[in-house]
Amino acid sequence: MIIDKSLQRITLLLVALAAFLIPFMGSSLNLALPIIQKELAVNIILLGWIPTAFVLANAAFVLPFGRLADIYGRRKIFTYGVLIYTAASFLAAFSISGEMLVFFSFLQGLGCSMLFATMVALLSSVFPMERRGEALGLYVTAVFIGLFMGPILGGVLIQYLGWRSIFLFNIPIGVILMILLLWKFKMEWAESSGDKFDLKGAAVYTVSIAAILYGFSSLLDNLGKIILIAGILGISLFIYIDNRSDSPLISLSIFKSRQPSFTALSMLLLNTAISATSTLLSLYLQFLRGLEPSSAAFILAVQPLMVAVLSPIVGRAADRMDNRFLPVIGLVLITLGLAVLAFLGQKTPLLVPILALLVIGAGQAMFSSPTTRTFMGSVDSKIYGAASSVFSTTIYLGQTLSLGILLLIFALYLGKVNINPSNYSIFLESLQTAFLIFTVISGVSIFSSLLVGKPKTQ
Repeated sequence: MIIDKSLQRITLLLVALAAFLIPFMGSSLNLALPIIQKELAVNIILLGWIPTAFVLANAAFVLPFGRLADIYGRRKIFTYGVLIYTAASFLAAFSISGEMLVFFSFLQGLGCSMLFATMVALLSSVFPMERRGEALGLYVTAVFIGLFMGPILGGVLIQYLGWRSIFLFNIPIGVILMILLLWKFKMEWAESSGDKFDLKGAAVYTVSIAAILYGFSSLLDNLGKIILIAGILGISLFIYIDNRSDSPLISLSIFKSRQPSFTALSMLLLNTAISATSTLLSLYLQFLRGLEPSSAAFILAVQPLMVAVLSPIVGRAADRMDNRFLPVIGLVLITLGLAVLAFLGQKTPLLVPILALLVIGAGQAMFSSPTTRTFMGSVDSKIYGAASSVFSTTIYLGQTLSLGILLLIFALYLGKVNINPSNYSIFLESLQTAFLIFTVISGVSIFSSLLVGKPKTQ
């Protein structure tokens, strides 16, 4: 089907705005965590649950919403996602306790799961394979412009208007998205229309993923161990149900092929390795180095800026050449950057983490859009929504595992205490341990990326 170029432009605009909004919120929130801790008087474990709840909701719900998008319409699910995310942002701004903020962060993640279930699917639906790498490169650019502007603009908002202002910032952009969706974006894609939605499989999957992620983040408690085991058993039950369903949540047969399997594994490992980086460095720069939020923001911003600048170039290159080695080179750079961060000290020159973040950003740009293009090119267009959700699930699983590892390390080293000068040395040890573990995980992802093979060109 030939898609009008004006529809391609409006689709790219909608996806880019949504792709900007969500990482802007996340990176701003990381910067606000020390202030939230002081104002709402929350301990380090509950503080860690504020970003973790957001990511957990994404990981648990993105796959069911991707399947619903294939059946009932990708535009429809995207629209509901914008509505829920905007409303949850408004409510989060008026939180009066850490527990309330965790809850509304979870609701934000629910809305976000609808967006990430459909964004890549919408782009893949309207852009042909020969232009898809460029479109996905611009999508990645929008994501990292959000990550870049989050620390800078978010840092200014937090410093002068308070942490609640970063949630209120979402509201006008959400309204603009709704206006564009209702007035300018009329076409619908539901290539699995008429199929049944496997409610039983979706329920088992959602509860199991949530149990695995919660259990992993609470692994030091006996209850956490039990919940983790229950979640793993639940995923086994989901696979059994899905394989026997007439309308499965996702056809697991796609993972019988090497390309989608190792592409998804590489994305999972990468996000496990890098997702906690900004949280760790935000705490490091503000507590151990005494920087103001706005000053820390400029340092944290160099990584997403590098990705935003390079992603369109890498995306166009992926459309025109054999790009199987671009992701591998990117992962090597990321591993080197993480290794440098594992040796940070209280008196390390600030130029060191800045250079490490630049190297990590360059590596992400070389990895992200070619890897997404390869994965989406390896599946049938009928399941773009579900496939996009599977890919997003690997991202959010990785992010949640990354934050889970971080919470586990904090629990082992610090326990349920606030970070203060008396335990700065212990916090530094926990930071170095975390970055060392993430370096090893990133190193493993290099080998999984090498096994992906040559992507399709058409």
